[in-house]
Amino acid sequence: MTDQQNAQTPNQTPAADPNAPMVTPQVVYIKDVSFESPHGPFTGGLEGQPQVNLTMRTNNSVLAPDVYEVVLQINLEARSGDKVVWLCELQQAAAFVVKNLPSTDLMQVLNLMAPNYLLTYARSTISDLVVKGGFPPFLLPLVTFEALHARQRAQQQTAEGAATVN
Repeated sequence: MTDQQNAQTPNQTPAADPNAPMVTPQVVYIKDVSFESPHGPFTGGLEGQPQVNLTMRTNNSVLAPDVYEVVLQINLEARSGDKVVWLCELQQAAAFVVKNLPSTDLMQVLNLMAPNYLLTYARSTISDLVVKGGFPPFLLPLVTFEALHARQRAQQQTAEGAATVN
């Protein structure tokens, strides 16, 4: 009888370790978005595909204990010669619960993993906006957030160095 009482039933799962590392997205949302097409899809004199300039930035903030907001900001400008064909600005954001991670791992999650997660949503949103603007779909390229983060860190260090000199 004691063997039957101690045996777990198939539907029971062992309790999760409360100290185990955890990263869980809570909500993904558009924080801000803008699409402009000064001449609509009727921009005359276009030669081939427009040149698209892409800038991307990430930032994060603490919303509550163990809850972080990560924002992927993307700015696109499509030009043909000196004419702006379309502009798109997007802030794709998400809230993540992150627990029991050392600070170096936390920075990896906030600066690398979370933006990679958001990129899929941003790619879809931008493609939809461009198509609804009357243009062929635009797909964001693959991005190496490690390089983007390293460049942002270098820019911050340069700015901090310039501030201490002044």
